[in-house]
Amino acid sequence: MNDDATSLAEAIREGRLSAMEAMQAALAAAERRSDLGAIVHLDRDLGSNAAKAADALLAKDAAGDRPFLGVPSLAKDLGGPFSGLPVAAGSDMIDRQSAQLDSDLAARLRNAGLCFFGLTTVPELGLSLSSEPATGPMCRNPLDTARTPGGSSGGAAAAVCAGIVAIAHATDAGGSIRVPAACCGLVGLKATRGAMPGGPGFGNHLGGIVSELALCRSVRDLDTIFHFASGAARGPFADPHLHAAQTGALRIGVLTDFGTTFPIDPQRATTIEAAATSLEADGHTLVPIAWSKVEKAVSASGTALGDIIAVNLANYVDAAELDAEKAERLTRAFIRRGQALSGQALWASLDAGIHASRALWDIFEDVDCLLTPMLSSAPLPLGSFPFDHDETELQIRRMTAFAPLAALANITGFPAITLPFGADANGLPLPIQIMAPMGHDLLLLALAARLEQEERWQHRFPVAN
Repeated sequence: MNDDATSLAEAIREGRLSAMEAMQAALAAAERRSDLGAIVHLDRDLGSNAAKAADALLAKDAAGDRPFLGVPSLAKDLGGPFSGLPVAAGSDMIDRQSAQLDSDLAARLRNAGLCFFGLTTVPELGLSLSSEPATGPMCRNPLDTARTPGGSSGGAAAAVCAGIVAIAHATDAGGSIRVPAACCGLVGLKATRGAMPGGPGFGNHLGGIVSELALCRSVRDLDTIFHFASGAARGPFADPHLHAAQTGALRIGVLTDFGTTFPIDPQRATTIEAAATSLEADGHTLVPIAWSKVEKAVSASGTALGDIIAVNLANYVDAAELDAEKAERLTRAFIRRGQALSGQALWASLDAGIHASRALWDIFEDVDCLLTPMLSSAPLPLGSFPFDHDETELQIRRMTAFAPLAALANITGFPAITLPFGADANGLPLPIQIMAPMGHDLLLLALAARLEQEERWQHRFPVAN
């Protein structure tokens, strides 16, 4: 299954293969690549029934507006519920019980025609940029199995990268879509705050910093699913920029490194320069951006992220009457942090996040978008984000050092996209990130599509040794 979701859907729609055949291929690939630990729960019957229903619609010529009808997919073991799939968020605290109803986003993804058959691996409660829950399985990067595929949507990224599925559901609270995409050579978008539906019972989760969508092999897949899924549950998203990409010459801010705070692999800095040069050749103007312009905002975002996650986690554990002693050690430390945090301290963190947003708005007074590195290095070795300690700030620092600008988009609500733009000497992706003002998601998709045309990255679909 080496095509993107668009070409696979075309093959199903044109009768070159059936949805059931596509599902059987996905199930076979899941079994063949079980060594990756990408899937934590698999339901053959659920997948087969969905594929059967898709084939029935095709037989009746009743496909309708379902761009991915019959395409197999996987949901994340964290996020809004998918009926029939028992989410446990990678934690022994939560009993796996199948959801009865879809979230608004899950319903839209199914209405797009995607056929779900399982859940992908996440770190416990999404608290890491690697996906190694104590409950298992440990998720490995298909491009180098000694390295992480990222987190918290690591299982989703590994499944798409390995060719198990062509597209997978993912969520992003602090880089959790973009970091796995960057580790595995995929395309991922953290959409503008409010662009994706969050209801009916999942709205404004984590104070609005979470965005759900998908991990994809191509920009066209991401563009299609974004258009299909975006918009509030009760009416279209209000910002017209969401539905009309800006045209003409742009002022592109270029940030090539993270100063001395977070040393960057030189290849990754050079990749930003290459992408900038390519866009400049199209007539856009490049505007150098110094690390000092964003450094304070990045620091504030990290603190706000830690406090928001801790308070929400503590509230969730108490409200659901979960046994925190069943959680991993670091998770318990986050719970205690949230329980101990005063209202005044939380407000100070939230206020810092507001100032981070203002700092970005100041930058966007002078530029239309911001081109940056996504990661400071190649995907890290497994074990780089251990949970065997109580230092929540150490975890935040480690994650920020790996993906310095990841949380900034979540805390401020700005959209950000990542895509591969070449490969390093070891064949690992060299990702870039582009950020834009609120509501300019289509601008990001247009720029990503333009850069993708250079074909600097070729998807590899590894097979088991």
